[in-house]
Amino acid sequence: MDFSALVLTRQSDRSYLDKPVEAEKLARILECARMAPSACNAQPWHIIVVDNPEIRAKIADATSERILGMNHFTKQAPLLLVLIEEEANITSSLGGWVKKRHYPLMDLGIMAEHICLASAAEGLGSCMIGWFDEAKVKNICAVPASKRVQLIIALGYSNARNRTKIRKPIDKIVSYNGYSAVE
Repeated sequence: MDFSALVLTRQSDRSYLDKPVEAEKLARILECARMAPSACNAQPWHIIVVDNPEIRAKIADATSERILGMNHFTKQAPLLLVLIEEEANITSSLGGWVKKRHYPLMDLGIMAEHICLASAAEGLGSCMIGWFDEAKVKNICAVPASKRVQLIIALGYSNARNRTKIRKPIDKIVSYNGYSAVE
């Protein structure tokens, strides 16, 4: 599959089959995550693969919101990847201080998308989750208090059809040689 087709195929899946993810596929996905670029090659990340059913259920509970009906699909996913922000190296940290940017968040976003695209290439579905009780997740996964859980990615065989992507037209999001607000 070429890259454009992969991007058009990848979607946020919120329904998963009761089918485990093969260890070989997970290993290839994690290797793609490992190879993601980062500011000054800081690689400010750690991934916790949650495949234990009891721990996975507790993490899924920490992502769910009853009142808003959020993220109940996480209980179906055979794998949850908990993405931890680690300290950046000195070069990235100093550059971030000078430029008033927090590069580790950008780096984690790039790495997370590598995971999602690699998952789609392996025939798997994924969904990035930013709505969760961080304190609960940290407690469940024994994440040190000094660390941040920035994202959780649900991963598994999708039980959903590919949806047509609804996106703004290109002329609404792109301008050349200067900012041009489009109403």
